[in-house]
Amino acid sequence: MAKPRVFISSTFYDLRHIREDLERFIRDLGYEPVRNETGSIPYGKDESPESYAYREVELCDIIVAIIGGRFGTESRQEDGYSISQNELRRALERGIQVFIFIEKGVHAEFSTYLPNKEKLDIKYKFVDNIKIYQFIEELQKLPPNNPIATFETTADIVNYLQAQWAGLFQRFLEEQKRLSEIRVLDEMKSVSSTLQQLVEFLTEERRNSDDAIRNILTANHPAFRRFAKLTKTPYRVFFTTRNELDTWLRSRNWEPIEPVKQDEDSVAEWTKERPDYLKLSYNILDDSENLKLFSEHE
Repeated sequence: MAKPRVFISSTFYDLRHIREDLERFIRDLGYEPVRNETGSIPYGKDESPESYAYREVELCDIIVAIIGGRFGTESRQEDGYSISQNELRRALERGIQVFIFIEKGVHAEFSTYLPNKEKLDIKYKFVDNIKIYQFIEELQKLPPNNPIATFETTADIVNYLQAQWAGLFQRFLEEQKRLSEIRVLDEMKSVSSTLQQLVEFLTEERRNSDDAIRNILTANHPAFRRFAKLTKTPYRVFFTTRNELDTWLRSRNWEPIEPVKQDEDSVAEWTKERPDYLKLSYNILDDSENLKLFSEHE
């Protein structure tokens, strides 16, 4: 069974104990920890070790990036960044889920760096290179779905990851439930579409020969709902002839407009108070002024 692969990214010498503790924590969860000092990264002879590290980042599901006070080994591929910084940048570029942890003293001193970043002669207590604070400033501009937390001990990181990963698992279960519901809805839509096609076919075949079909079509005529909506009628509308339609509309204070005063494309018009008026632009009545039958589809 495939396991989530978790890449541990940080400088080595100052954070090696935290890296070891995190590896045990990740392995105890049943996940696969990836860190370069344990041989997890297969280095080849064709490219630099740095390139193989970045390639391994792209093959992982989660990146845990730990930022302390040491800048680390500078990248040979991109000036101004360390290898561990570039590992995190590569993960962000690829849309991999990242969890970023900044040592608490470094994070506290970062607030001192911000108003003084133009003063290049300042010596900082918690970092050996100002590029660390420049990188943190870059991280602060990331979208909010890339969590950044502070830590003093490994326990701080472990407790945070436990809560976050439990939340991710719960979200996964909810999404699976929704996917199941969506599949049911899709099936219902498919069945409904098939039934609708059958109804339309049977209706067309039997509409003129079957009184039951005619009664169903009459009772559910789409014109009734449209007239009810336009006239704001709170009860069900029903008519079968032009005379019944005019009588009902008069009871709602709508009066017919003489044909000579109607729009050119109108079949019939009624007015209540100008400028309010109803306009029928498609003839729903036959030559005898009886209601024609229409299905919902038509």
